[in-house]
Order: sequence, then structure tokens, then C-alpha cells
Amino acid sequence: MKRFDELTEQEILALAISLEEEDARIYDSFAQGLRDHQPAEAAKFERMREEENGHRHRLLELYRARFGERLPYLRRQDVKGFVTRRPVWLVRPLGLKAAQRTAETMELETKKYYESAARRTTDAGIRQLLGDLAAEERRHAQTAEAMGRPVAGQEETDAAAQKRLFVLQVVQPGLAGLMDGSVSTLAPLFAAAFATHSSKETFLVGLAASLGAGISMGFAEALSDDGSLTGRGRPLIRGVVCGLMTTAGGIGHTLPFLIADVQTATAIAVAVVAVELAVIAWIRNHYMDTPLLSAIFQVVLGGILVFLTGIVIGVS
Repeated sequence: MKRFDELTEQEILALAISLEEEDARIYDSFAQGLRDHQPAEAAKFERMREEENGHRHRLLELYRARFGERLPYLRRQDVKGFVTRRPVWLVRPLGLKAAQRTAETMELETKKYYESAARRTTDAGIRQLLGDLAAEERRHAQTAEAMGRPVAGQEETDAAAQKRLFVLQVVQPGLAGLMDGSVSTLAPLFAAAFATHSSKETFLVGLAASLGAGISMGFAEALSDDGSLTGRGRPLIRGVVCGLMTTAGGIGHTLPFLIADVQTATAIAVAVVAVELAVIAWIRNHYMDTPLLSAIFQVVLGGILVFLTGIVIGVS
């Protein structure tokens, strides 16, 4: 993957064209998915699609004037720093809340890209166009945020929208770490409990698994995105948050094994796991727009499978 600061002016424009093409297609899918039950909101996405197509045409005209007809193939996923998006536009029936949040994130991310690219370019024409497009993407983000709300609530500031983006993209690594730590440490912990029948040895295994998972997740998060395009903050801070939450997720059901009686410790640990899985399901529903029943099924099923894996290995 290329870093943002490695892009040439030609590649900056080529990537901008690719972004506008992709966003227009996504908005077309949103409009189709909402047309039957939310026709007014579908019409807004149709207007946003047309405006994105207009942005693409302006970018193409400037690109031809500067660099000719050959357009390098450069996509969002080829440049480090963009957020990976869940394909909610493929889901039917499409929920307005999921579409609205996805659109808001898309527009704020594209605005951030245009602002960063405009600061880097030395071509006055490119700089002017990118600055104009950044302002228009900011307006799109406000339009997306206001969808489904009363008219009186559509005057929220860009700062408030940026705050929601921060919660979604900076707090989320911590939540991802909590989920990973809570589930991934179940197998080694309970395998040790059933194999050794010793609280002390089980505690040490759980502690090692929790710390190891925390270090691994922390490094993975810190290296995944430098924050130059997404505004997700410093990689070091995100890595530390993710690592600490991963460790906390594993430590929760490890601490009961400080109790000397292994059967009592195991029973308490199982109860703690049940609480952890319930909390994770709520987090997925509240922060990630996952339907509650679906979140419960995914998290509980995954947790049970990992838990049973540990037991089977421990008693074998």
C-alpha cells in the first residue's frame, strides 16, 4: 500500500476520481434500497449521487488538462489510511440509520482527503478544485447526518459531526480490542483449568494469554492506519487503547482463578464470561448498528464455540 505522502499530484487526482465514482455507486444503492419505504430520503441520496458525478466530471476535466487521457488505476484500498467499510449497501431491507452513518463517514473521510491533498499540491488549479470539493463534501456530511431527523434538528455543526466520527473511528479500536480479548482467551484459559485442575496454573495461562493478545492487537491497530486521512488520531494512542482493552477483556475472566478452589473459580469465571458476552453484544448493537438479536447470536455463538474448544482440549 502507498502512503498518502507518497502520492504525486497525478495520483492525487486519480484517487479523487476513483473516490467519487465509488461514492456515487454507493449512493445509488442506498437510493434503491430506501425507495420503497423511505422515498424522501432515497431522493436525497439520488441528489447526492448526481453531485458526486458532477465532482467526478470536474476532476476528470482538470486531470485531462494537466496529465492527458491516461488514468492510473488507483483505489481507496491501495492507499494506507482509509477506513475499511462494511458493505451495508448490499443489505436488504436497507436501514436508514446504517445508510446515514455510512454516508456521513464517507463524506467526512473524503473531505479530510481533499483538505490534506490541497495542502500538499503546488498547482493552483488543483488546489482550488480540491478546496471547493472539500467544502461540498462537508455539506454532504451535514445532509447525511440530518437524514431522518426533524427539520429543526438539521443545524448541527461540523464539529459535532467530527465528534461522532471520532467516537466511531477512535473509540472503536478499543471496543474491537475488548471483543477480541474477551473471546480469544477463553480457549487457553478453560483448557488449562480442565487440564491442570489448578487455579494458580490456570491464572498464569490466562494472564499470559491476555497480555499476549493485548500486545498483538495493540501493534496491529497502531500499524493499520497512520491517521493522515481518516482523522483517527495518533497510531500510538490507538494502539495503546486497543491493547489495554484487549488485555482487560481477557483479565476479566482470569481474575476468578485467584481463588484457590478451582471449581469455584471456574464457576465464577463462566458467570463473568456470560456478562462479558452480553456487554459485547450490546456494544455491537449500540456502536456498530448490528441488530441486537444478530449481535447476540454472533457473539454468544462465537464465545460458546471457543469455550467448548477449550474444554474439549482440556479434558482430552
